[in-house]
Amino acid sequence: MERSLRQRDSKSAHTEQESADERTCDECGSSALTTSEDQGELVCEDCGLVIETRNIDRGPEWRAFNHSERNSKSRVGAPTTKTMHDKGLTTQIDWKDKDAYGRSLSSEKRNQMHRLRKWQERIRTKDAGERNLQFALSEIDRMASALGVPRSVREVASVVYRRALNEDLIRGRSIEGVSTSCLYVACRQESIPRSLEEVADVSRVEKKEIGRTYRYIAQELSLEMKPVDPKEYVPRFCSALDSSEEVQAKAREIIDTTAEQGLLSGKSPTGFAAAAIYAASLLCNEKKTQREVADVAQVTEVTIRNRYQEQIETMGIH
Repeated sequence: MERSLRQRDSKSAHTEQESADERTCDECGSSALTTSEDQGELVCEDCGLVIETRNIDRGPEWRAFNHSERNSKSRVGAPTTKTMHDKGLTTQIDWKDKDAYGRSLSSEKRNQMHRLRKWQERIRTKDAGERNLQFALSEIDRMASALGVPRSVREVASVVYRRALNEDLIRGRSIEGVSTSCLYVACRQESIPRSLEEVADVSRVEKKEIGRTYRYIAQELSLEMKPVDPKEYVPRFCSALDSSEEVQAKAREIIDTTAEQGLLSGKSPTGFAAAAIYAASLLCNEKKTQREVADVAQVTEVTIRNRYQEQIETMGIH
């Protein structure tokens, strides 16, 4: 549509230029007429007579005197977003009971704003479908904030949920379960290391239901989900353990070496990364207990011991 508007404007400008070439000046008879870009006036280049004027100014209504002011000026609102059921196109009344100058409102005005805010929330959704979508997107936003994931993950999760809604995959399943699964899908697609246990901790549904719904949505929407790389968990776990860069590098080396020999197949990536960090801390003389590493990775000490024994035997370390 934007391209068609530009083509239309260029055509109209071309037509106006042709008409200007055909006309002559009423004062001196010259045919050297030009159209000014800023005011849209038809002016004679020889004598300076303004032959035709227009009242419509195509330029902006604001003035800017430097580059920073020019960049700060804008005639549009916030960009549309998939994280809101109406894509952010409707208005929203702020919850702060203050006026434009920051002064507190009177009790009568506060009651009035409370009623307006309540009706504003009601009229933003026209049917039950939009209300369910609003609730699901708010759940995604709440869980994403609790997990500390970036804004892009919320956008991807909202898009996946809308796709599942259009494909009628929500029927017979809880909104919380589907929204949590979509958030886990977004974390996997954006390479944000969040385990299923961490997602289940901030959700209102059980881990088993999240995993079942996640597999169903990934299959029905034909989502290509790559296996999780244990190295993605290493920086976050090491940061929580206050480990050095040497431990991180050694843990990555252990993961690469053991994964090349097929030790990673069928293993949990969080437990595998935790065992590699534990082994690296011992090799770098920064000993961490198995309990400390297990608490950070949210795995059991038995898992760390088993993976640790497998890794050191594969690498030939005694």
